[in-house]
Amino acid sequence: MGSGKVLSSVLAGAAAGAILGILFAPDKGTETRRKIAEKGAGLADSVKGKVGEYSDAIAEKYDTVKEKLTGLASEGRDMANQIKGAATERGSSMKADVRNSMNS
Repeated sequence: MGSGKVLSSVLAGAAAGAILGILFAPDKGTETRRKIAEKGAGLADSVKGKVGEYSDAIAEKYDTVKEKLTGLASEGRDMANQIKGAATERGSSMKADVRNSMNS
């Protein structure tokens, strides 16, 4: 089970427990509704905080991966240019060798 599912399950269980506790407490209806609203607001703040944490962590990982891929792409281009230069040089050398052998 992923950490997101565990967190969701824990939060859902906490919310259900809080609501059941409030509903079975011997209070007036207005007091019960107020308590439910307060618990709901607290739970919403908690969820927003966790979502923000996960969002920040994902953004950091994205930036790290993006930097690594940019570096790898740059290295790949450099390597391709080196190979192209070596092949061009080798081709010129072979062309000169053929010309020299034909002129001899």
